[in-house]
Amino acid sequence: QVQLVESGGGLVHPGGSLRLSCAASGVIFGILDMAWYRQAPGKQRDLVVLITDIGGEKYVDSVEGRFTISRENDKKTVNLQMNSLKPEETAVYFCNAGVNIGYGGYHEGWGKGNQVTVRS
Repeated sequence: QVQLVESGGGLVHPGGSLRLSCAASGVIFGILDMAWYRQAPGKQRDLVVLITDIGGEKYVDSVEGRFTISRENDKKTVNLQMNSLKPEETAVYFCNAGVNIGYGGYHEGWGKGNQVTVRS
């Protein structure tokens, strides 16, 4: 089982920046895909960005150019730099690890969620 612990987040003004981190631990064989999802109030949980086992990155169109995912050398920690944040991006952000995320694969673990609030 993979445990994921998120950190960062909080309150930021529109146009501001936040940085999220996610540290994986537990039973991990090889390198997993890691991703960030978000769920706004009353909405479904949607994939925002992922980084694959070989370092490929995929961003949802709405965050392209503003969000950047990165992976630390140990391959068990990912960071999400979020710039130019918009109020509509207020949501609970969830870290995820798995195989072939977003392409019919499977999930190994989820973080408990980290609140990001964008407002004046």
